[in-house]
Amino acid sequence: MKHMNNFCILALLALALFACSDKKDKSYLPRSSGKPGDMVIIMDSTQWHGPLGKEIKGIFRASVPGLPQDEPMFQVAFVHPANSIKLLTQVRNLVYVFTLDKTTSGSKLLQKNITPETTTKILSDSSFYLSTKKDEFSRGQEVMYLFGATEEQLIHHLQQNRQNIIDYFNVIERKRLTANLMSSKSSKGLTAFLATENQCELHLPIGFTLADKQHDFIWFRQIDADMDKDIFISWKPYTSEYQLLPDSLITWRNEIAKQYLYEDPERPETYLVTEQENARVNARQMLLNKNFAMELRGLWRTNIKSMGGPFVGYAIIDQPRGLIYYIEGFTYAPGRNKREIIRELETILWSFRTSAEISKPK
Repeated sequence: MKHMNNFCILALLALALFACSDKKDKSYLPRSSGKPGDMVIIMDSTQWHGPLGKEIKGIFRASVPGLPQDEPMFQVAFVHPANSIKLLTQVRNLVYVFTLDKTTSGSKLLQKNITPETTTKILSDSSFYLSTKKDEFSRGQEVMYLFGATEEQLIHHLQQNRQNIIDYFNVIERKRLTANLMSSKSSKGLTAFLATENQCELHLPIGFTLADKQHDFIWFRQIDADMDKDIFISWKPYTSEYQLLPDSLITWRNEIAKQYLYEDPERPETYLVTEQENARVNARQMLLNKNFAMELRGLWRTNIKSMGGPFVGYAIIDQPRGLIYYIEGFTYAPGRNKREIIRELETILWSFRTSAEISKPK
């Protein structure tokens, strides 16, 4: 996480050079446009079609891990700089890309919009390549500037920090969804039930219902005509840090699924498994609400291969209770793109709080 912290510090320091008007009242601005995952990238067309553009596409159009079909991280629209693109600059996620060594028309237009102090900083500090700004042209908007003295220099920074850049916008999207989740009606009865019965917390939107409760497992579902959204929580005694290893978690997940997650309640021989024959599970260490967690992303299917879909899960330790939790969201949505469904389930999972977090004074 050290690299991510350095990334955030750099972004904050860079604000001083790009965000001189941030303290002004922004209430007059229009609301940002677009759907979750929408992004506009503004850069010179020559660079877009060259090595720098290839690097930018490799970041923002990279496939989301753990989905059954290729879906890009973001729905990217490329725009060549012009004075007549005001409406396009009001999209929720906006990225400007430029380097000072290019003299093409688009590059010159972008360079005109930066201050002499910023130009001097870019030329004198080779580590300075990124700035972020909120509500630049519309409310609820996130703007990122990616720049360098030379194209080669910027490409190097992009290669070194691609995951941090992706994570930055994914966190922004999750915060937006969290704000909607917290402001909308939630299933307060289910939240209260978890706090009372299991000393943990989870905010579920209206529409989720309790599907099953066992001594070590709780399952919530939202079943619509064209999709099934599922959240489950499981727990057991925490005895060793080895329980957080990906292989251990996958084994545990398969045990949970075989015992409790069915395709058809009338057919006990059907159950869910982790797909590992034709796909791999992506695992990474991370912080979930300041707590160490192991994230799993992959595919599930039924043991008879009749259904399947993506999942995202997190393993978290509750030290005061001596428990390890595994919380997961998965979906069955045949014929639909699943990136934003998984993003929604991920946002719900990020509302999870252990007993130690609930007991902290707010």
